[in-house]
Amino acid sequence: MYKFLLSPPAAFMIMLAFFWLLSFIFGKLAFKKEKVSSETGEPYACGEDNYNHLAQPDYTNFFPYAFFFTLAHVATLIITTIPMETVATFAMAAFYILGAIIGLYILLRRQG
Repeated sequence: MYKFLLSPPAAFMIMLAFFWLLSFIFGKLAFKKEKVSSETGEPYACGEDNYNHLAQPDYTNFFPYAFFFTLAHVATLIITTIPMETVATFAMAAFYILGAIIGLYILLRRQG
């Protein structure tokens, strides 16, 4: 009879209703300002009134490291979880290692 409540859609709806109710209750109890500032929609600029977007970070050096991290860790995760019981799974692991090596070669080759 109660197995229906454990199904994923029913559990999702129950949790959604619970957290909506919780949000509604805490929204009524929360401290709220009475007057909204006219600068509420302005971006925060470290206290500067005349912010001209000079503090924009450059992420071009970040992406190769992020790609290397993702490739190395996902390859390690996949390779270590493949069972080595049959030739087909060994071939799949070898193919994945080859793909990781090619991806790392492309990432780490020097641009001339």
